[in-house]
Order: sequence, then C-alpha cells, then structure tokens
Amino acid sequence: MSYLPHRYPMLLVDRILEFEPRKTCVGLKNVTINEPFFVGHYPGKPIMPGVLIIEALAQAGAVILLSDEEFQGMIPVIGGIDGVKFRRQVVPGDQLMLHCELQKLKGTIGRLRGEARVDGELAAEMEMMFKLIPGAL
Repeated sequence: MSYLPHRYPMLLVDRILEFEPRKTCVGLKNVTINEPFFVGHYPGKPIMPGVLIIEALAQAGAVILLSDEEFQGMIPVIGGIDGVKFRRQVVPGDQLMLHCELQKLKGTIGRLRGEARVDGELAAEMEMMFKLIPGAL
C-alpha cells in the first residue's frame, strides 16, 4: 500500500514476494469468496473476472516502478494491452501468483509482461503499455 495508489476494493495485490527494482516483481493475491465481485460474477459459480486478473498483474507491475524514488507519487495508467490469453479459471481458494517483468522504459512510458499462475499453472498472460502521470498518493 505504500507504493500503490489503489485502495479497497480495487487493491488486488495482497503481498509482494520477490522484487528487483526496474526489472521484476512477484506478487500474491489470495482469492477468497468474500471478494466483492463474486456477488455478481457469477452467483452459484464464482469466477474471478479476467479484467481483474489483468488489473492485478498491472498493479504488481506498477510496484516495479513506483518503488523507485524517481517515480514516487506518480500514478500508472494503462495505455494498451496486447496478447491477453486466459488459460484457466480463477476461483475462490486459489492463490494467484503475479509474475511481472519490465521490458522497456523510456522516460515515463514503458511496457511490461505479466503472467498469473495458480499452483504453477498458467492462468493468464499479457503485455501492457503504460504511462506514469503526476498525481498524489
């Protein structure tokens, strides 16, 4: 929470497990039945929405930059998402491991690659372009 501007219910990273500044980050999201989106997606068969898996990856990726003193106080915004593939459903009880790697950074614009895994199995993957904009945390 000290790096990300997100707060409940949009904070989707519970913990950072591994981190290398300006390179990689591994985050963790414990998916529980108490998540607010499970109320309507889908009643009786809760499945984590794919867009929220991508958002969780984006947040883990944001930690790579926002932990850098140069970018503190900035807000990351998504500029584009490519190559998104969903490989398995994510359901309550799953532990979502969020693996992100910074591929390119020029000024405040960059690209990252992310994979979300459950029990080592690929759940989703994507590449994302982003921009860091001025903001207050």
